Amino acid sequence: MSLDAILARIDAELETSLDRLMTFLRIPSISTDPAYKADCQSAADWLVAELASLGVEAEARPTPGHPMVVGHVGEGSPHVLFYGHYDVQPVDPLNLWNTPPFEPVIQDTPNGKVIRGRGTADDKGQLMTFVEACRAWKAVTGEWPCRVTFLFEGEEETGSPSLIPFLEANKEELSQPDIALICDTSRFDKDTPAIVTSLRGLVGEGIVITGPDRDLHSGYYGGAAINPARVLARIIAALHDDEGRVTVPGFYDGVPELTDEIRAQWDALGFDAEDFLAAVGLSVPAGETGRSVLEQVWSRPTCEVNGMSSGYTGDGFKTVLPSQASAKISFRLVGTQDPLAIRESFRKMVTEMLPADCKVAFHDHSASPASVMSTKNPVFEAARTALSDEWPREAAFIGGGGSIPIAGHFKEILGLDSMLIGFGLDDDALHSPNEKYDLESFHKGTRSWARVLDAISR
Repeated sequence: MSLDAILARIDAELETSLDRLMTFLRIPSISTDPAYKADCQSAADWLVAELASLGVEAEARPTPGHPMVVGHVGEGSPHVLFYGHYDVQPVDPLNLWNTPPFEPVIQDTPNGKVIRGRGTADDKGQLMTFVEACRAWKAVTGEWPCRVTFLFEGEEETGSPSLIPFLEANKEELSQPDIALICDTSRFDKDTPAIVTSLRGLVGEGIVITGPDRDLHSGYYGGAAINPARVLARIIAALHDDEGRVTVPGFYDGVPELTDEIRAQWDALGFDAEDFLAAVGLSVPAGETGRSVLEQVWSRPTCEVNGMSSGYTGDGFKTVLPSQASAKISFRLVGTQDPLAIRESFRKMVTEMLPADCKVAFHDHSASPASVMSTKNPVFEAARTALSDEWPREAAFIGGGGSIPIAGHFKEILGLDSMLIGFGLDDDALHSPNEKYDLESFHKGTRSWARVLDAISR
């Protein structure tokens, strides 16, 4: 059977695959710092050369920022678009790294061998699991399992400013695939692979409430003058009821309930809510009453205060009545919640709560809907079965508490559903010093993609 031979090839060539990954990791492709612009170009060029060595027609296409790497190869169905990003986060603070961030090493740890260095888990190591699976497939069979389009981005860590214009300009070319594959997520735990089938959307709002035209002496004006800090506190307190539900009018429009099938998969994961909270010094779930912790972080919408500021906050004490009070508030969205409708409703609620002599200014920071993938597409179950064959425990369809905008962009612009399969772990230290990627994540991740490609191509 070809799959057995492909898996054997991946095992036999692991050291060579790691050498290629190490070369890739040594390129300091920090997208946010202009000083590394040439390195980002080098990373893109390196990927083009790697793809070309596999017979892929690939090129690094210019954007106003860093290049997009695009490649096409193979024939038949399905036609998949594989996405990853080659840019990485800055390494500061450098003094907290135990090894140089761009001199990757393999280390022994109590939990097994890890690949240590910037970009190992986010996203170079993940990206290369797919490339190496394709390399083994081509070496064993002499052909490709299906038609593949590669899209590698160089600005994901800076908010992808060039991505939407690029997708729109190349819509005809990039909308031809049947489904997008994204490798920028994690397993549920060390033994349990996962396919993320829902990602929460995000609305970010900054509000500034102004009362008096300057800060006031609280002895002269306290009691008589409106205090914006008190007004802001009252508004924030009113955003949730005693059951933890968000009170913004219309907020829950479009929020679905879990299906029995997905609930059963989540129950089977053996998630320990007490351990989850204890790891950050907490003990009691604070979200909606009657909802499990997994529901709260994967399938329920939220409203959270991310920051507040007002008056004197320096050392010592200053008896001031502040002129302004500000807050940053974010909403995580699920299902078909409309981010623009929620923004409008929130602003209306805040405005109606303002007392006399106060005014409010709003500053929008983001507005993206949730991404929900239909698991009715047979490739999802085929991929879940394939992953289950590789790992100790059965794969599950899970939710993602955060937001991965690329999945939404693929749906909105290209009309493509996305299948998010990643092999990271929660302790990989993404964006932090001493980032790592388990050697098992890389090895079995590569084997997993070979299995998935085999399953969906059949």
